Amino acid sequence: MDRIALNRDVVIGIAAHKPYRMPADAAYLPVHVGAALNPGACPGFQPDDEGESISALNASYSELTGLYWLWRNVDADVKGLVHYRRLLGSPDPARRRAEDPFDRVATGEELRSLVEAKGVVLAKRRNYYIETVYDHYSHTFDGSQFDACRGVLSDMCPEYVPAWDRLMRSRSAHIYNMFAMRADLFDAYCAWLFPVLEELARRVDASGMTSFEARWPGRVSERLLDPWLEVNGVGYAELPVVSPEPVDWPSKIKGFLAAKFLGKKYEKSF
Repeated sequence: MDRIALNRDVVIGIAAHKPYRMPADAAYLPVHVGAALNPGACPGFQPDDEGESISALNASYSELTGLYWLWRNVDADVKGLVHYRRLLGSPDPARRRAEDPFDRVATGEELRSLVEAKGVVLAKRRNYYIETVYDHYSHTFDGSQFDACRGVLSDMCPEYVPAWDRLMRSRSAHIYNMFAMRADLFDAYCAWLFPVLEELARRVDASGMTSFEARWPGRVSERLLDPWLEVNGVGYAELPVVSPEPVDWPSKIKGFLAAKFLGKKYEKSF
C-alpha cells in the first residue's frame, strides 16, 4: 500500500476502538486502533491494519498502533494523534467556554498555526504535586517497567538517560500520547520511539498479566516524549485537554490515594 496523501495540510488521527462522535473539522481522521483484532468494530473509520501496520499489537500498545499507522502510511505537513475521549482544546479563550465540548476542540488551522510557530503542540503538562513521576507510576502500575526502560535507553541511546532520570525525579510530565507535530519531527520521534519499545518488550516478562496490566508498553511510552523533546531541543506549545465525557474526579482521586497510601494498584479496563 502506498502512503496516503490526504490532500490536507494537517492530519490528526483520533484513536478509537468503538463508534463515537468525532469533530467535524476535516483535519481529524478517526482511526480504528486494533482493527486486526476486532475487524468491523468501527464502520467508516480508518482501520489501522492497512498498509504497514502493527495493529495486532494493540492489546499491549493501545493507541500506539494508530500512531505507527499514521507514521508509516500518511503524508501531511502536520501529523498528530489524539483520543476519542481526549482531544486538544482550542487556544482561543472564548471557544474554551463553549457549552458543547466539541466546540472547544482545536481546529486544524489552529494546530497548523501553532506547529508552524513551535514545531510541536502538546496536551497541557500533568502535575502530580505530591510525588514524582517515578513514584506515581510505581504506586499505580509496576515501577520495574521504568527501570527496564532506563536500561534500554542506556544500551541503545545513552544520551537520553540523563533526561530520563530528570523526568523520573520531576513532579510533572506530558502524557496521554497526544500531540501535533511538524511532519519531520513526527517521523523522527516515531523512528526513535518504536525501536526502543520493541527492545523493551523483549526485556519485560508479560506472562501472567491481566489485560489491563498488559497495556504497559503504551503507558511507559507516554514518559518517553519529554526526554526526546529535551535531548533534541524541540520547542512546543501546550493546549488544554477537552473530554467529551464528564470526568469522574472523585473516583480518580480515590484511586490515586488508594494506590499511594494503601498500595492498591489500579484495576480498570481500557
